Amino acid sequence: MATFVSRSTQSRRTSGPSVGAIIRGVLRYALLIILALLFLLPFYLIIRNGLAVESEITSPNWTFFPSALHFENIQELFSDPEVPFLDGMINSTIIAVLQTLGQILFSALAGYGLARIPYRWANQVFFAILVTLMIPSAVIFVPTYVIVSFLGWVSTLQGLVVPGIFSGFTTFLFRQFFLGFPRELEEAGRVDGLGYWGVFWRVVVPNSYGIIAALSVITFIASWNAFLWPLVIGQDASAWTVQVVLSNFLNAQVLNLHELFIGAAIGILPLMIVFFFLQRYIVEGYKQSGLKG
Repeated sequence: MATFVSRSTQSRRTSGPSVGAIIRGVLRYALLIILALLFLLPFYLIIRNGLAVESEITSPNWTFFPSALHFENIQELFSDPEVPFLDGMINSTIIAVLQTLGQILFSALAGYGLARIPYRWANQVFFAILVTLMIPSAVIFVPTYVIVSFLGWVSTLQGLVVPGIFSGFTTFLFRQFFLGFPRELEEAGRVDGLGYWGVFWRVVVPNSYGIIAALSVITFIASWNAFLWPLVIGQDASAWTVQVVLSNFLNAQVLNLHELFIGAAIGILPLMIVFFFLQRYIVEGYKQSGLKG
């Protein structure tokens, strides 16, 4: 009898999840679906309005889809003589790539030097870099513009790229990562006759692709989305970035909504491609940087 009762109890325990567990699972998936829909809502609005006409965008009678999908809006966007959208895309790509490469190169070198190369003023230099992170960007905006203007870099790629080619925050993250880098690997390189420079390029960099990819994605997205500095420096249309180009569709003289929306949809494509292929490195990079909770 005892054996029969124990078997019955065991069968009930292993028969399946409880009702409470099922309810929690359903609520969890329902919440995730709602959050996913809220996340996708802006993308839906951008694509829907980008393929509609002005009257359907501003109409009080909202429809889920426009009466007809106007793919000719894409051709109209690139052929608009008033707004050089293609040039803006090219400028944004060049600026984002150069700033990403520059920040990763210089910040990685600075972070490795602060983490591994012993010298007298290492802590003072590191604290000075941290202080720059506490200064609001609005405070240094005007002095930076004065310097760029004095150098004659207004409406040039140099003026758009060089001020953002180094980042104290990226340097800080690299330093935190290199502090936890296995010293045994570096010592093995020194046994082979490598100095700090050789160890950095032949040992450290090949084993740091996670943090490099993560910070590359973050830097690229921030550079691509920058608006205020390109707006001030790019005074000539030939130096406009995609964000400045999009702002010209919506100002006091022009209200071109369908080109604004289709331009925004095309403008975020590079970010989506970069994020899609490198998204897993973002979390991995922060985990390896020493910023653990």
